[in-house]
Amino acid sequence: MARPSKLSPQQWADIERRMAEGEKASDLAREFGINPSQITRRVSQISQKVRNVAQQVAAAQTALAELPVRQQYSAMSLAEKLRNMSASVASAAELGAKTGHRLHALANSEVAKVDDADPLGSIEALKGVGVLTKLANESLAPALNLIAANKESVQRLNDEPPELPSVDPTKLSDQALAELIAARA
Repeated sequence: MARPSKLSPQQWADIERRMAEGEKASDLAREFGINPSQITRRVSQISQKVRNVAQQVAAAQTALAELPVRQQYSAMSLAEKLRNMSASVASAAELGAKTGHRLHALANSEVAKVDDADPLGSIEALKGVGVLTKLANESLAPALNLIAANKESVQRLNDEPPELPSVDPTKLSDQALAELIAARA
């Protein structure tokens, strides 16, 4: 059984925030009285994700700022519409999945009415099962498509090597440049 952490959740959140702001794990470990490997193991992946998202947000904001004001408004409106549509599509897919589930349950109860000895004698019940199953499958299609699209995106992200951000060294302070060089060594 793992030992409980010496640090509180608030202290870990503080470490996480400070790592995202660029502080070194060794400095934070010294301050909090723990081993640097504890910090890097627990926080480095989270901090890297935060940095990546922050870089994407900064790039988007820079691109937006380069547009004329009128186009900035259009871009922001379009982005908001896309977010709303995405949420609506996800909600519709969820409702479709629930509908499909219910219809399959109804088809399952209808199939119990089919006489095993003479299934063709229960043709009306079989027709009902067929219709319910077809409707259920059609209701499930948006949810299944959304899941399939997500699987492809995740697979693509896992297969592609991450694009490393480039930094213009002329825009860095001497200290930041020295830290980057030291980190590569």
